[in-house]
Amino acid sequence: MTVRVRFAPSPTGMFHVGGARSALQNWIYAKQQGGVFVLRIEDTDAARNKPEWTEGILSALDWIGISRGSYEGPYFQSANAAEHRAAAARLYESGRAYYCDCTREDVQARTGSQYQGYDGYHRDRGLGPGPGHALRFRTPDEGATVVVDLIRGEPTFENKLIEDFVIARGDGSPVFLLANVVDDMTMGITHVIRAEEHLPNTPKQQLLWEALGVKPPIWAHVPVVVNEKRQKLSKRRDKVALEAYRDEGYLAGAMRNYLMLLGWAPSGDREIVPWSVIENEFRLDEVNLSSAFFDEKKLRAFNGEYIRALPVTEFIDACQPWLTGTGTIPPPPWQPEEFDADAFAAVAPLAQTRIAVLSEIVPNVDFLFLASPLIDEAAWTKTMKDGSAELLDDAVAAFEALESWDAESLKSTLEAVGAERGLKLGKTQAPVRVAVTGRTVGLPLFESLEVLGRERTLTRIRAARLRLV
Repeated sequence: MTVRVRFAPSPTGMFHVGGARSALQNWIYAKQQGGVFVLRIEDTDAARNKPEWTEGILSALDWIGISRGSYEGPYFQSANAAEHRAAAARLYESGRAYYCDCTREDVQARTGSQYQGYDGYHRDRGLGPGPGHALRFRTPDEGATVVVDLIRGEPTFENKLIEDFVIARGDGSPVFLLANVVDDMTMGITHVIRAEEHLPNTPKQQLLWEALGVKPPIWAHVPVVVNEKRQKLSKRRDKVALEAYRDEGYLAGAMRNYLMLLGWAPSGDREIVPWSVIENEFRLDEVNLSSAFFDEKKLRAFNGEYIRALPVTEFIDACQPWLTGTGTIPPPPWQPEEFDADAFAAVAPLAQTRIAVLSEIVPNVDFLFLASPLIDEAAWTKTMKDGSAELLDDAVAAFEALESWDAESLKSTLEAVGAERGLKLGKTQAPVRVAVTGRTVGLPLFESLEVLGRERTLTRIRAARLRLV
């Protein structure tokens, strides 16, 4: 038997990081088993579906390494509508489903509770198809449905506790529960790997598989992804869009590595490992049962490690979208002609050790490419105290006299300026840094001044001095 897994997102919004984890888990499992990864776009929610969301899914999968052409599909659920209806008809004709025209209010009136499930009122009343008549599955009265799950063992659900659930609406359109089962059957899916939030629906789906005469797939329900409050990650509340992390400057390798640690860990006391190790070691039966905490701070630290591990040339290339404003990245505060590739290459090794996401490159190097620095007013107020004007005067005089404009000479010169005033280097260089870069923190100051050059450095210090008059 060829293993066939599927990833079936809906094109109704940005690509959720939890969905990305599921895609990777399915992808790896298929590769390990010599099987097939199927991409199915579940696009039957016409009111919310948008073509751009579908393209967003494809591009997000590309980014995390599941490239187009390497999987089967994408298929579209809407194209299988005839099969969905045919399956509903077979279930009705075989007596495994029946029509019902009860409203929620009808059920509540009969049971006396708004929390009571459907009471089977129309099970044996012989109601036929018609407008407003929903089709319900006839759940067995006795026995239990056992779900064979690679992660959770064999969860067992008593059939008497499963209500006769709707499989087709009053207008005849099949509900998602049935469409999902029929699609999996049509595509020959052998293993369904998905989040545990789908587990309550699994016995219903398994009953449908059996009623349609097809052996159910093997299930694997991975732990749900939660936030720091242990709440399920929500698009309305949490930062969950994979595209947002990509556009902020997270590396695909770091994101893949981190997502695979949500509920699983490689061997040994390690977390940051080559992708080949994850592909070899990942096992569904080793996935934890407890909820997986998506820790953005930890992801950020991961990303910083991945950035620092890049060869400098690759780091320079990776920064280009933020430096040039290409694609979906917001444009930098300088014009394209102001960007100096050689100057950036000179400071790139310094910047690489200081940023955690690639978008942070802009505020670290913008002073190099602007006619004048973007002054952080809070930094200015904090730094430019009494005596700063005279210190800047002395710094200009000392720098003007330098024969060699290099980091070491600049450092020793400014150190001497501060010593005459009884100041340590940290206090001495703070006003100079703000005058030249606009900020109190950033790349090493003297290496920055060396790249910026004598003329531009002196011009900026003089401008700051005039502002202090």
